[in-house]
Amino acid sequence: MLALVAAGCSSSPSSPSSGTTPVTGGTAVWAEPPATYPTYVFPYLDSANISNVNLFDFQYLMYRPLYWFGQNGQPEVDYSLSLANPPVVSGRTLTITLKHYMWSNGTQVTAQDVMFWLNMELAEPADYGAYTGFPANMTDIHVVSPTELQMTMTKAYSLTWMVYNDLSQVTPMPAAWDRTASGPSSCDTTVSDCPAVYNYLNTQAQDLTGYVTSPIWGIVDGPWRLSAFNADGHVTFVPNKSYSGPVKPKLAAFEEVPFTTDAAEYDVLRSPSASTKIDVGYLPDQDAPAKPSNAAVGSNPVSGYTLDPLYPWGIDYYALNYQSTVGDHGAIFRQLYFRQALAYLLNQSAIIAGPLRGYGAPTVGPVAATPATKWLSAQGMSGSPYPYNPGKAKSLLTSHGWSVSPGGTTTCTDPAKCGPGITKGTALSFNFLYLTGTSWVQSEMTELQSNALALGIRLNLEPKPLSDVLSVAGGNCVVVKSPCNWDMANWGFGWSFSPDYLPTGDQLFLCGAVANSGGYCDSTNDSLINQTLTNSNLQLFYNWQNYLAPLLPVEYQPNAAYTLTEVANNLKGYFPQSPTLSITPENWYFVK
Repeated sequence: MLALVAAGCSSSPSSPSSGTTPVTGGTAVWAEPPATYPTYVFPYLDSANISNVNLFDFQYLMYRPLYWFGQNGQPEVDYSLSLANPPVVSGRTLTITLKHYMWSNGTQVTAQDVMFWLNMELAEPADYGAYTGFPANMTDIHVVSPTELQMTMTKAYSLTWMVYNDLSQVTPMPAAWDRTASGPSSCDTTVSDCPAVYNYLNTQAQDLTGYVTSPIWGIVDGPWRLSAFNADGHVTFVPNKSYSGPVKPKLAAFEEVPFTTDAAEYDVLRSPSASTKIDVGYLPDQDAPAKPSNAAVGSNPVSGYTLDPLYPWGIDYYALNYQSTVGDHGAIFRQLYFRQALAYLLNQSAIIAGPLRGYGAPTVGPVAATPATKWLSAQGMSGSPYPYNPGKAKSLLTSHGWSVSPGGTTTCTDPAKCGPGITKGTALSFNFLYLTGTSWVQSEMTELQSNALALGIRLNLEPKPLSDVLSVAGGNCVVVKSPCNWDMANWGFGWSFSPDYLPTGDQLFLCGAVANSGGYCDSTNDSLINQTLTNSNLQLFYNWQNYLAPLLPVEYQPNAAYTLTEVANNLKGYFPQSPTLSITPENWYFVK
């Protein structure tokens, strides 16, 4: 989630090293985000499991996507690290040619393995949390040879969009996975076989205790394979000796370790005598010295480490459930004036200067404002469309039929003004799930709760671990057929434009999109988005975001630094960090 930049905002980190002689081997220890840990291994993730940690900190280490993104600190495709060469288009025929990669069981990564994934998407679109409509928007998808696959576009799609938002989703799957409990199957050639294969693999992925010994998940084409996995978040990787890619691991092992809170991680990070030494960790926002506004990074309170903030390529927000089955709540959220009132109650600037200690940027619309890219319109560059203003929020409520009760509960007294579907006496009281364990999110939620209560809007906060929040609100409840009995949700990081790297909005804001958590739907918005998929004219892109940004399909909140990363000075090869949030421990090595 998802969910939203470093290189664009900071200079290359530099600090004294403990040495310069590279060392082969050693174990690097990486601290997982607070209360966030890998929970799902099958790289065909549904909306409840598609998270940054499952994708970029876990699966991508073992199972490489068809195209790799993140280059020199920018969210761009890196063909040198991709399994395939750049696609070629002739008319509407698109051809993909694979490089020579091998699975760890000795078989080659082939076009048929790509077909396996594509057939799975054709059969199970609702079970893929980043579904874009691909490959249903293709015809005549066929394998030409073991290294070549072709398909015909139903429209003259923009090649950039095809690479960045469609082909970017594909992760080839080995033939050994094409099976059910009864034995081998043929999903790679027969779409109708895929539901049974998906059900089998999904069931296997829920057995976390079997990840290391599984004959399925042990077949990898990435630089790492699992050697230990615990459901509490302790994970160990060792090099895949069969890895065919250009960068082979130098470390002997790579460990990920869990923490319930950022404060717990910080205690270990700054304790030289800790039983677990952290080589890559993070400085909690609340413990960071305030960053000067004209500087990329502030002073570092942790000795022996280099501090470098990682800003994600994405937007941050909390979601409203337009499809809520709780009272009149869905009808309330569908009123623009109410969404505007909520926006006026969230003080993004104060959150950035306060709990985030300067390490953040406002979210201003559906396109990321950081790093600076050609995709952001001039209107988007001008800042938030709804800066903090409680007076305007109150005026919007009173002018639309609500009797504002400061400190109490505001109710609808004139339903003709409140809006369709809202009955007289309806109260502004909502349940609000949010991510626990991250201090700035906690601070933001309590501040918003206080600001809202001053206008009689009751936000009943429910702190939950990431997996719990996403399991309830991570996808469109109507599309994925899950209960719609939730109101608001904040998983701490709205949307990362990964693995849909072009911020066109087709996955997040189209009517009926799987990742459209709240179920926002606007036909004009759909039309404007669809124009960006077939035409690379930037003005069309600007037209769309300028239309949608002030409509508040979600409630914008600060795009915080994903982490204030702390890297031990004797660990090299970590920088620059990628705004796509992928980590590449195969590049890392110790020095002495």
